[in-house]
Amino acid sequence: MSEDRGTPLVRGEATLQRATFLELFLDLVFVFALTRISERVIDDFTDGQRGVLAGLGQTLLLFLALWAVWSLTVWSTSWLDPEAPIVQAVIVMTTVGAMTMAVAVPDGFGARASLFAITYVCLQIGRVLYFHIAGHGRPDPNQTYRVLVWFGLSAPLWIVGGLVDDGTIRGPLWTIAVLIDYTGLFLGWPTPRIGAQRIGGRAIAAEHLAERYQQFLLIAIGEAIFVIGLAFSGGEFDTDRTGGFVLALATTVLLWRIYFHLAGRLLDAAISRSRDAARLATEMAFAHLVMIAGIVLTGVGCELFITEPLGHVPAAWLIAILGGPMLFLAGRSALEYQVFARVSRSRIAGMLVLGLLAPVALHLDPLTAGTAAAVVLLGVAGADARRSRRHPPETPAPPS
Repeated sequence: MSEDRGTPLVRGEATLQRATFLELFLDLVFVFALTRISERVIDDFTDGQRGVLAGLGQTLLLFLALWAVWSLTVWSTSWLDPEAPIVQAVIVMTTVGAMTMAVAVPDGFGARASLFAITYVCLQIGRVLYFHIAGHGRPDPNQTYRVLVWFGLSAPLWIVGGLVDDGTIRGPLWTIAVLIDYTGLFLGWPTPRIGAQRIGGRAIAAEHLAERYQQFLLIAIGEAIFVIGLAFSGGEFDTDRTGGFVLALATTVLLWRIYFHLAGRLLDAAISRSRDAARLATEMAFAHLVMIAGIVLTGVGCELFITEPLGHVPAAWLIAILGGPMLFLAGRSALEYQVFARVSRSRIAGMLVLGLLAPVALHLDPLTAGTAAAVVLLGVAGADARRSRRHPPETPAPPS
């Protein structure tokens, strides 16, 4: 402990900006977590026991809890030295806790609700307390107090919601708890007497944080590919299913292309140029949250039109087939504004077209509906390519 007392915790200028192998190891847990989230969503669309909307609402709460764990970890390691023994111990703690939450996800609103909730609370509060004690209050004891106050407000709701037997009570309790946690994350945990302070401030390593966001988005696309491959390999390789498989792969390529066109590649420069780097980094986290939710939902939609390409498309399936790409474009539009202080008309048009397609798609088969969504994404990607040819490369100009 005496060595830890003298070890600097805040990143220095010479600190490695790339993610460490331990951080990448943590990401593997979230690969598994996303597969569990997708499995729940697929069950909501095909099983029907929970009801589509109720099931999606439950899954969203579980997903938001997992994202809160990952986001807080990433912001911390973009401010603190991830090679410091104390920080590494917290990453290992997070890996174990996140894996426990992930295995509880399939029945996270049932028999394993208490395991999910108690693990989440113990992880969020426990690692803050450990870091404060092991680090002897460094580097900012006030930040520890802020975070503990806010998690202290949501923790009883998580635990009581996990322990009650009535799911109709659990949902509202966990919804309020998520709102408290995300309000604290977004505002910097404002606390009486000491105010608010987002993690890191201008000391955030922009390159590291940008890379971590990009990596998680690629994880989400990889998880969608996993779902697509599993759906296709589990059945006959007939013409319709093969067509659905090819279409699904093309859709994931378009998601990748739209994300990394300009804004997705310039996150670090935007954070570095921002007058309020911590605020911009927080806003980018929420934009990526929306995009990743859209990618997961799009992957589920691909699974649906691969397994059942023909016949009448159930109205609820359009939430995934059309709603997934729309949600992705909404998050991508927010990210574009955060980087360039503008939004391309093609993205707005893409969202509008997807919305207008919904009544028409009710009369189509699932494969044709998926094709229509892919054509919209292709149009957005094509508009990006035309803009690049006609205009010189842009430099980031964040609004804040």
